[in-house]
Amino acid sequence: MTTIRIIVTLKPGVLDAQGQAVQQGLRALGYESVGGVRVGKCIELAVPDEMPPETLDAMCERFLANPLIEEWRVERDEDGEEKSRSRVPAFPRSREVR
Repeated sequence: MTTIRIIVTLKPGVLDAQGQAVQQGLRALGYESVGGVRVGKCIELAVPDEMPPETLDAMCERFLANPLIEEWRVERDEDGEEKSRSRVPAFPRSREVR
C-alpha cells in the first residue's frame, strides 16, 4: 500500500472567503507581510501501489473535488516515508479561574 495525499484548493479567480478571513486574522495578529492566503483541504488515502494516476484523477473529479471551482494535486509517498510531518505546538497551561 502507498499513502496518497490529495490537495484540493479553489481554482485561481474563485473567491476564497476562508482564505481572506485567515489573512485578515493573521494581519490582526501583527503578521502584516502575509498575503495570498488560500484555504483548501488535504485528503489522505492508503491505496494499492499499482493504482494508476487516472484512477486517482477520476476519484477527485467524481467525488473528492468540485471540478467546476476546485483543482487538485496528488502527492504519492514512493519511498514509504513521510515527506513532511505536522507539528503540534506546546502551549503553556492556562491558569485556573477561581
